[in-house]
Amino acid sequence: MKQKINFLIGFSTVILLLLCAIQFYLVKTTYDYKVEQFHVEVKDKIGNITSNFTELDSSIFLRKEMLYKRLAEKFIADKNYRNQVKGDLLANEYRDVLTNRLRKKLNLAFPDEEINFAVVANKFVIFDNTTKTDTLFSEKPVISNAIYGNLASLDDAFLVRNYVGTTSGFKNDNYKLLTEDCLYVSVKNWEQIILGRMATLLILSILSMLVLVTLFVIAIKALIKQKKVSDVKTDFINNITHELKTPLTTLSVSTKMLARQEVKENEAIFNTILDTVNRQNIRLQNIIDQVMNNSLGFEEIELQKEKVKPNALLQTIIADFNLAYPNVKIQHNFNATETSLLLDKFHLTTAITNVLENAVKYGCQNITLVTLLENEMLHISIQDDGIGIAKMKQPLLFEKFYRVEQGNLHNTKGLGLGLYYVDQIIKAHKGSIKVVSELGKGASFTISIPSV
Repeated sequence: MKQKINFLIGFSTVILLLLCAIQFYLVKTTYDYKVEQFHVEVKDKIGNITSNFTELDSSIFLRKEMLYKRLAEKFIADKNYRNQVKGDLLANEYRDVLTNRLRKKLNLAFPDEEINFAVVANKFVIFDNTTKTDTLFSEKPVISNAIYGNLASLDDAFLVRNYVGTTSGFKNDNYKLLTEDCLYVSVKNWEQIILGRMATLLILSILSMLVLVTLFVIAIKALIKQKKVSDVKTDFINNITHELKTPLTTLSVSTKMLARQEVKENEAIFNTILDTVNRQNIRLQNIIDQVMNNSLGFEEIELQKEKVKPNALLQTIIADFNLAYPNVKIQHNFNATETSLLLDKFHLTTAITNVLENAVKYGCQNITLVTLLENEMLHISIQDDGIGIAKMKQPLLFEKFYRVEQGNLHNTKGLGLGLYYVDQIIKAHKGSIKVVSELGKGASFTISIPSV
């Protein structure tokens, strides 16, 4: 059973993790698609503004073309000018004008978003018929090569348009100029925009995962509880079988002996065996009554309440306990003022006696019993010096049929109904019982019952 439960838990965990991974993959794929879709929308809007940079201002573009030609001719005239071409290109006089003009157009097209942009120079190549082709520079897009724009970095930007321009030389010049510029755009808070579009999907995904995890936890708890119940039932069946086996075996042997002729003719032996049958019959009946009565829930217990003085009642319980267990020392300290309470004397006596006897079962030699009347509650504390109870097992103490084991063995006899019965009796009195214990340091049970 334990191996099956562990296998089911492990298998369920793997399935849960797999489903979580699939869900994450689907959400991530949707997110990437939404990002790409958003980029396409931005590109289309910007495409409606200008298909190339000449539409921004033809006069400025003409000055830009003239600048390109002037730089090219300087290089053709002086090859040492190569290293200055890029610097002069980036330090162009039309930077601010083009930046402002394109910003205005973008603000009109994107009234609800803040758009930053940069036009980056990538290539500057001269084709001369008399010499070989000269590439003055050809670089990957970097923000330091921005011709104009207000972007500070390309990290969150994406490519909108790649513009390649070819320019012939002046009338008597025999060369061609190839330039490549790229327009990069960054939308402020674009992540929030994407997540906003995915809000419904994200909420449904999170809720579905929460439901799935919750169901998983409930299922695992149910499996563990089922295993625990199964173990408790098995333990109870073993215990009750052991308890019933002795009287039943004795009754079986006795009835066979009573059937013998020589026993029938010997009155003394006959009466002795008959007494044995009666004793075992009473013992068998007591076991059955214990199971039936002690397993009742507190709602089913009918209390016969009467006026009882708690201190006097406890004195009687201690006296009877001393007779039954003379080797166990029990001390008391009654701090509660003697008063009369409405209690079920029989059931409460049995409950307190069960706690005392339970302490003896688990190695106790000394018991201290203390009472206190506080905030209209009577507190009865029973502290022992037994072997103690592990903290992880304390919540199970008052469950039906549960017995504290040492390792995988139960070293004490019983049906696991004693403390359950105590808990039900105290609850029937509208009270509560708590336990504080550590292994090797004994246990302290505190019974609290309303005094009014």
